[in-house]
Amino acid sequence: MSMVQEFKEFAMKGNVMDLAVGVIIGGAFGKIVDSVVADLIMPFIAWIMGGKLDFSGMFLVLGTIPEGTARTLDALKKAQVPVFAYGSFLTILVNFIILAFIIFVMIKQMNRLKRSEPPAAAAPPPEPAEEVLLLREIRDNLKK
Repeated sequence: MSMVQEFKEFAMKGNVMDLAVGVIIGGAFGKIVDSVVADLIMPFIAWIMGGKLDFSGMFLVLGTIPEGTARTLDALKKAQVPVFAYGSFLTILVNFIILAFIIFVMIKQMNRLKRSEPPAAAAPPPEPAEEVLLLREIRDNLKK
């Protein structure tokens, strides 16, 4: 079997296709969570803390800043100044916590729905075939 044929067979299996769909949906879901964090949660946290709070702008400069370079994260990175950008990490950490919580709730609900489904009523055993009935009758007659 050629490698192309093996790959085609592997790629067309159900699990691989399910994984591909899951990755695509997960990527889109990740963008939704990023937007929820950046546009809804972080402004609310900033409001609660009494001011403008932007985690992505939090950093610690580890080198010297060249003359004329703005003191923003983007400008410092463009000037190749080493920075410890802990604010970006905090934003990504909040994204992860929210995403993990949402997945936990979804899985918990799916498990609850699976458990609450009543087991299917067992179907009565099918009637024995006519041949089986005849063979039983012959057996019983032979025993007599």
